[in-house]
Amino acid sequence: MTTAVELVRNAPLAIGGRTFHSRLMVGTGKYRDNDTMRRAIEASGAEIVTVAVRRVDLDRTKAEGILYHLDPKRYFLLANTAGCSTPEDAVRYARLAREAGFNEFVKLEVIGDQETLLPDVQGLLEAAEALVKEGFQVLAYTNEDLITALRLEDAGCAAVMPLASPIGSGLGLLNPYHVRLIKRRLRVPVIVDAGVGTASDACVTMEQGVDGILMNTALAAARDPVAMAQAMRLAVEAGRGAYLAGRMPKREVAVPSSPLEGMLD
Repeated sequence: MTTAVELVRNAPLAIGGRTFHSRLMVGTGKYRDNDTMRRAIEASGAEIVTVAVRRVDLDRTKAEGILYHLDPKRYFLLANTAGCSTPEDAVRYARLAREAGFNEFVKLEVIGDQETLLPDVQGLLEAAEALVKEGFQVLAYTNEDLITALRLEDAGCAAVMPLASPIGSGLGLLNPYHVRLIKRRLRVPVIVDAGVGTASDACVTMEQGVDGILMNTALAAARDPVAMAQAMRLAVEAGRGAYLAGRMPKREVAVPSSPLEGMLD
């Protein structure tokens, strides 16, 4: 018998002409060691793994490097322009990643403020437009603003990635209404990125109807990253399943769960 969770897992996520079965994407930063990173990524079931090209050694032959432990035949490695604060830097590192053997996909970040790590919207749009013209499939990290999301879609982004809350905060989904609005209005996939702290956050986020979640610190900073990765995997599937099932309406009065007609005296 096929379960609802199996049906959810098998529903493909399509981004930029490619399909994926897992709706959980994970990063590679902040782990205590590479072995923990490798085991956590495996436990997460993720197919898409992000790599910050500005912060890692791109030589895949060095055992101490991150890329040595990630099999490109098993994982879809997504270059990330983390750490870039200008559109020029972001474009340069995206090009560097492609020259270093990454694919045409790039997770685009242009950070506007170092305290909050919120995006520079103007710089983000400039970089997105430039990279799309060069043939990149751009997944753009942005705030939870509908207008910015629509402009990124118009610029040709393959996916838009609004934050749940600030990067590394673990505060969970702060503005579910705005995230639902973005998902309802956009045609391209909406992947929530940043701020998810634990499994309940992931489940609630997926219940908004978004197409997936990208997380890093929630796994790497957990007491047991491998166990948390497994929990996140299940939470993403549960949240997606609940969204597809359709929750009961919320009411401000009690409603009996059993019919009142035909009760025994």
